[in-house]
Amino acid sequence: MSDTVVILVTAPTIDEARKIGNTLVEEKLIACANIIPQVESIFYWQDKVCNEKEALMIIKTRKKLIDKIIKRVKSLHSYTVPEVIALPIIKGSKDYIKWVKEVTKGH
Repeated sequence: MSDTVVILVTAPTIDEARKIGNTLVEEKLIACANIIPQVESIFYWQDKVCNEKEALMIIKTRKKLIDKIIKRVKSLHSYTVPEVIALPIIKGSKDYIKWVKEVTKGH
């Protein structure tokens, strides 16, 4: 199993997702952030069912950086409780996994 992970983060706008993604890449906490400009999210918040349009970020990084990324996303995000969910990459292209590790190795 790889020590690389995918992290999912939603944001209220594509601009906010870009800001978060750019910051995390510039700080070399992540190797890459893909942004899907619009997803529809249905969730329970403050005693009601909400239906919102959001941008979805798909982030690639290393497992040991998850806590730093969560902290950084929280500091940049406009939501009180932002979605930050890490999923393991059980296998992938060796060259891609190597690249993710190289880009984020300063941490």
